[in-house]
This record gives sequence, C-alpha cells and structure tokens, in this order.
Amino acid sequence: MSSALDRLKNLTAQISSYELERKRNLKELEELYQELGIQTKVESFDDLFHFKAINLSGFSLSDEDLGSVKEGKYAQIIAIIYDKNANVKNKNISLGYFGRAEKVSVALKKSIITFVLSWRFEKSFRTLEHYHNLRLAVREQVNE
Repeated sequence: MSSALDRLKNLTAQISSYELERKRNLKELEELYQELGIQTKVESFDDLFHFKAINLSGFSLSDEDLGSVKEGKYAQIIAIIYDKNANVKNKNISLGYFGRAEKVSVALKKSIITFVLSWRFEKSFRTLEHYHNLRLAVREQVNE
C-alpha cells in the first residue's frame, strides 16, 4: 500500500513540476517574443501556435553541439505554416533575421535559441492536449 501511495505522490509531484515549468516557460517565451521583435511579424502571441513548426538557421539545436555557430549561415527564426489548399503545402515565414550567425552576440544567440526551444516546449504541451481532447471526444462518440 505504501509503495503505491509513494508512486502516486511521486507522479503528482512530477506533474506539478511540469505545470510550474510550463508556466515559467510561457512567461519567458512571451518576453522573448517582445524582446526579439517577433510581434512585428505575428501580432498576437497566441497566433504563434498556429505554426506547424519553428526552426532556426545559423545555430545548432542538436544535443551534441547546442548553440554552436554554423559558419557562413545567417541567424534566422523561421516559422512553417501548412496550407492544405495551396499548391506548395508548406510555406516558410521569417519571424526574425539577425545577420551573420558568427557576428551575433552571445546574449542575443541565447535569447534566439531559448525562444525556439521554449516555443517547441509549449507547442508539445498544446499538441498533447489536442490529442487528449480528441481521444475524449472519440470515447464520448463511441458510447453514444
């Protein structure tokens, strides 16, 4: 009994810590949205999550060399929108252009990378909620 209760406590603590981190992440993401000037391309903060993906050019996002500069590349935040009715289904939109990657200051590079990773973190939660709600809808429809 105690071990089941301990597992439940651990799970509750983990879920709680994810929610706290999500709130902190969302706050930081909105600050970076302003700081990086992305509001000039996307007027509403919530509209950021209509994009299918947000990528980064100029810096690595891989585990092995996170933040390393890709020589000769330009630092740019790129959003991808999917339009099923268009001839070309995926469209890239520049959300921020910051010049040659090797010339970007360390502080700006950190903000750019943090923005992209924070967006992906929040987007993953929203995707999880979306599929959770779809599963609930299917259960309700099947039971009718």
